[in-house]
Amino acid sequence: MAGRTEDELQGITQLGNRGTDYRFGYSPNILEAFDNKHPGRDYFVKFNCPEFTSLCPMTGQPDFATLYISYIPDLRMVESKSLKLYLFSFRNHGDFHEDCINIIMNDLIALMGPRYIEVWGKFTPRGGISIDPYCNWGRPGTKYEHMAEHRLLNHDLYPEKVDNR
Repeated sequence: MAGRTEDELQGITQLGNRGTDYRFGYSPNILEAFDNKHPGRDYFVKFNCPEFTSLCPMTGQPDFATLYISYIPDLRMVESKSLKLYLFSFRNHGDFHEDCINIIMNDLIALMGPRYIEVWGKFTPRGGISIDPYCNWGRPGTKYEHMAEHRLLNHDLYPEKVDNR
């Protein structure tokens, strides 16, 4: 990570590690964070994760999704390789779509303490139905709490044309 001092990279172990440990069970301890170099500014960071996989807790069949994770950082930011490995850890994790999305958001809140965050899963259809859970959170008592409420109330006002994904 160019432009980062050694102190700022303290605790970052996944980035640049050629001996990557892929976990095959849910592992929130994989997540790593680093200092936000622009804490005085509001800005979005968005991750598009088109290869998310988890398991149906009832059938054991795989579920596939594209995840969209957007957040406004405060003091800490999630390191992207650790996020990739964390999401990979859901590969053999059995939970419903809605639970996976909320678990991911809760783990990222615990890691970073963002001002605002939203997680949207767009799962591929199984049995002729796709499920697209969305959750968000804004820091209580701030404008971000109001932002979360507004975005939730206005979420998906214009549903996309589904082309079998």
